[in-house]
Amino acid sequence: MKIAVSGKGGVGKTTVSAFLIKTLAERGKQVLAIDADPSPHLARVLGFPGADRIRPIADMRELLQERSERDGPFYRLNPKVSDLPERFMLKEGNIKLMVLGAIREGGAGCACSDNVVLKALLNTLFLGPDEDIVLDMEAGVEHLGRGTIKSVDHLLIVVQPYLGSLETAMKIKTLAADLKLADIVVVANNVKDQEDITYIEAHLGMVPAGVFYASNRVRAAERSSQPIFESDPGLRDSASQILERLSGVAKQ
Repeated sequence: MKIAVSGKGGVGKTTVSAFLIKTLAERGKQVLAIDADPSPHLARVLGFPGADRIRPIADMRELLQERSERDGPFYRLNPKVSDLPERFMLKEGNIKLMVLGAIREGGAGCACSDNVVLKALLNTLFLGPDEDIVLDMEAGVEHLGRGTIKSVDHLLIVVQPYLGSLETAMKIKTLAADLKLADIVVVANNVKDQEDITYIEAHLGMVPAGVFYASNRVRAAERSSQPIFESDPGLRDSASQILERLSGVAKQ
């Protein structure tokens, strides 16, 4: 099962990703977690040792330039990346973690060649047939425009019950449909009551595949930089519900 988790910045993609990853791991699955956010925090949320010292591959500019093999205005379209997972992948129990990050151009000009390396690495990671994959994506919709997630089985759009989040979700939903992704579902996060759920359903025309209710326990764990998975059993149940929904689609 290959899952991509998307949504507007700040809606809780990393929190949802972490609960899915840990739930899969508890079920005995081999899980590859990929953090492709420009500000990656998945290692910390999952409780990986030394999370604050992990350097995203997107920040390794010399490596990216070497692998893109620029020659004047040209660069290699199929850079060598097959050795990078072995060099930079972290492992904790039956969870493997790859921290990609994302290229931030920020006035540095075109970063197309660096993005080609990251895209090739992401595609290589998705070729692994014997493990479940959860991809914590960068915010917004630009990654969908690049078509970098065509190989996923399920796209989860995380939303919160406010208009900006839902507007971004609608854009993601439209682009994902254009890419003909097989399964697009909504996950409601930071929900307080049924009124919030009704609001989300009315704007998106979709029933959430899972609901993560607002949790003081998770908030406390995050503020103390503690792994969040053990903090709230109710959210673990929410993750299980989502995975059952996705597994049901896979079996059809």
